[in-house]
Amino acid sequence: MPETARWPAAWVRAALDLAVLGSLVPGPRHGYALAQELQDRGFGRLRGGSLYPVLARLEEAGHVAAGWVDAGSGPARKDYRLTAEGRAHLAEGLASWADLGEALRMEEGP
Repeated sequence: MPETARWPAAWVRAALDLAVLGSLVPGPRHGYALAQELQDRGFGRLRGGSLYPVLARLEEAGHVAAGWVDAGSGPARKDYRLTAEGRAHLAEGLASWADLGEALRMEEGP
């Protein structure tokens, strides 16, 4: 797992909301599992100080819902799941990033 991100820190910060939403598409996850998933995807090792404020912001916006679940052994953990509003926001955001990518492509002139 990469300790450092594949992309510059500013890019990671700009894409983190959508990356978190995308990581929730398969199903609910707790914060540590989200951090692991994002690290595996090349976002580097995220600290709680960068991940949890994003989760709080997404929850406040209605893009994720959170709830405490019994972990079996050990303390309960807070799981996050994608809402319908979050899916719509993710789709819109990914379309915008694709548009940005297209705008950044330079065609060779004559």
